[in-house]
Amino acid sequence: MITILINLMILILTIVAMECLSWFIHKYLFHGPLWFMHKSHHQKSHSFFEWNDLFAILFAGLSLYLMYIDRDNFGVRFFVGLGITLYGLIYFIVHDWFVHRRFKTFKSNNTYLKAVRKAHKIHHKNQGKERSKAFGLLFVRKDILNS
Repeated sequence: MITILINLMILILTIVAMECLSWFIHKYLFHGPLWFMHKSHHQKSHSFFEWNDLFAILFAGLSLYLMYIDRDNFGVRFFVGLGITLYGLIYFIVHDWFVHRRFKTFKSNNTYLKAVRKAHKIHHKNQGKERSKAFGLLFVRKDILNS
């Protein structure tokens, strides 16, 4: 029973850490030296896929690798990989499906989800590399949540 709780804790901490890491990567790498790929996400899309989607493939590869190398033990690396995968799934549903409406089937009047969408619109208000705000996805500033 204790092993299950530890693994669940690793999973939850990995998801939280991924949100924090994603904020950092988004602000300092995507809007920095990796802008040449990320800018496709800030421009009007002419196709379903963007160059920015390659980042999802990179994280998917990392998570699959971690799960694969620990597949026999189901240890820390496996559950970190699973946490990255679950964060990727959450990111896809919230960011691509709900916020950017890549699939037009998901609507919600939930206060939190509306605040997530609003924060992301604040981020996209500036189409360039500089002066963007709101780099996270799941953690929304209180002033946006209450507006």
